[in-house]
Amino acid sequence: MTAVAVDGRRSPAAPGPFARLPVFAIAGATAAVLLAVSGRFGYFGDELYFLASGRYHPAWGYADNPWLLPMLARFFDLVTPGSVIGLRVLPALLTALGVVLTALIAREFGGGRRAQTVSAAAFAISPQLLGTGHLLMTCTVDPFCWVLVSWLVARWVRVRDDWLLLYAGIATAVAMQAKFLIIVFWAGLVLGLLLSGPREIFRRPLLWVGAAITPLLSVPTVLWQADHGWVYRSMPGVIAGQVEQAWGGRSAIVPMAVLTAGLFVGAFLVFHGCYCLLRAPELRSFRFFGWASIVVTIAIVVSAGRYYYLSGLYAVLFAASATRIEIRMPARWWRWVPTWPAFAVSALLGLYIALPVRPLGAFTGSALVDFLPVSSIGWPQLAATAADAYDQLPPGTRAHTVVMGDTYWQASALDVYGRADGIPRAYGPERGYWYMGRPPATTRQVLYVGGTSHTVGAYFDSVRQVGTVHLPHVDAEAANQGVPIWLCTGPRDAWPRLWARMYQP
Repeated sequence: MTAVAVDGRRSPAAPGPFARLPVFAIAGATAAVLLAVSGRFGYFGDELYFLASGRYHPAWGYADNPWLLPMLARFFDLVTPGSVIGLRVLPALLTALGVVLTALIAREFGGGRRAQTVSAAAFAISPQLLGTGHLLMTCTVDPFCWVLVSWLVARWVRVRDDWLLLYAGIATAVAMQAKFLIIVFWAGLVLGLLLSGPREIFRRPLLWVGAAITPLLSVPTVLWQADHGWVYRSMPGVIAGQVEQAWGGRSAIVPMAVLTAGLFVGAFLVFHGCYCLLRAPELRSFRFFGWASIVVTIAIVVSAGRYYYLSGLYAVLFAASATRIEIRMPARWWRWVPTWPAFAVSALLGLYIALPVRPLGAFTGSALVDFLPVSSIGWPQLAATAADAYDQLPPGTRAHTVVMGDTYWQASALDVYGRADGIPRAYGPERGYWYMGRPPATTRQVLYVGGTSHTVGAYFDSVRQVGTVHLPHVDAEAANQGVPIWLCTGPRDAWPRLWARMYQP
């Protein structure tokens, strides 16, 4: 293909062939590993929330996310009822496709067979991407959409096919139905394009047609937010508070993002890739990706976002580093990094850290170290314990008793599992569940799952423990081990006012 002169520079020449065999082998192995472990443990807390939302509370929006994930969870629940594995097929496929797209980005950057294979392998062994590839979550769908948009824009730089910009707009519109974060990514791209070009992209009508699709598709969610007082505006503050209190604060965001990109290999490629995008002459046409990475990182750090919000940048950075390494021999002191022994060690560490491959007794019980298994164990037992306590209530009082979960995870588990055990719909004062409805005005007592007698006692005259969740075969202290069940009587205010007081952002 003949290079095209744009903005005083020439677009990249046609790349070499796509490394199909090694890239598809890596993608297939990634999907196989994810599917092989997808049935270990139960639903993750957020997966339960999406299941409960889609099954019992379908809406065009929620307090903490748009509508796409609950509807996806509902779809897979209908196709494969009650199957944890069925719910996790899509995340595995998206992760495998992300491996392929990362290699294709390297190809657009001018990378040959080695660069494509290295970048694909780096994506496949990243602990963060493996961990989210195991679960159906917003942080699975959203980074994939970033990678897809990155490839479409990178390909446009080379071939100048404007339909690619329209497809990027469609991908953005889909991402916005899962999470609003892609707006930050596009802000970084736009600033990078303005700083380093090619500015010709802003004169392409299909870019703006694609940009118009996002607000059009988002109208139902916007209307829901408007009808509920624009509740999502509080979420950045909630997340920032969690980051400062339990995630190490702003200073830990970049180190955590780098480490979870991949121990040894991924961590190096992220830094090297950003440097190459900003400095390497062969990547000059794609310099805007380097600026975008810096802008997005600054935005996440300043807003105290979660470190994994940066994972959508990994593919571009991996691809840029791998392309540069292929073209120029690495310096002696880090020449060992892009070698297969280093990849093998990184892969083993990534699997050990990110996926449930260890025996249950080998987990520490710490949510910081073993967040995935700790937050995926004991949900059916929690609901069963609550159902037993509900069954022990005198029949005459059940009509005026509601069941409530202290966290939105606990409320979700009560809805997903508890209804089959005979308990009524669950209520919850935390985040999105609070907006799904308050207890009826005739409610006289609450069977409250979780919390403490001190916190729950602020809303009721009498709080009595009537049960405790016990997981006999779990050595580690899982999230549901020892959760108390309280019988709360004597609401201290009328339910509309009491419910407003109970809200937990």
